[in-house]
Amino acid sequence: MKTSLVLTCIGPDRPGLVESLSRVIADHHGNWVESRMAHLAGQFAGLLRVEVDAERSAGLARALEAHGGAGFRITVTPTNVESDRTTRLVKLSLVGRDRAGIVRDISRVLAAHAVNVEELETSCSSAPESGEPLFQAKASLHVPSPVSTEDLRSGLEEIANDLMVDVDLESS
Repeated sequence: MKTSLVLTCIGPDRPGLVESLSRVIADHHGNWVESRMAHLAGQFAGLLRVEVDAERSAGLARALEAHGGAGFRITVTPTNVESDRTTRLVKLSLVGRDRAGIVRDISRVLAAHAVNVEELETSCSSAPESGEPLFQAKASLHVPSPVSTEDLRSGLEEIANDLMVDVDLESS
């Protein structure tokens, strides 16, 4: 029987970091299934899911946690949670002038509709003509079956004008 381990990793970025993590996982017969990793302000930040035979999971978890050190931290969380089949996936795109509170206000509307944020990616860049800071967000959302995409869109559009952002929802 397989079990999943979810790892969070953070520490000073350096060449070979991903290779050393993958070596520990492979040495313990684990399978690197999915991951999200980024370089943020000189730090390596990663989330990954590994599958391994249940009887090997404790050994792999110990080896990964011991692999940290020198300011690099790895946290291992065993999980066997099944995905929720009562939701549907909706993609959110947002763009507008950057200002404090955009994520807070959008996430408040999502929470009010019992929407779960599966994945969120944000960035700031300079607007092409004006050079003003431009905030962009892309998200994958799990929307409960009773909530219509139109109700969610309406809730987001109510605050979009105040935030001075364009919001787009697309059902998958």
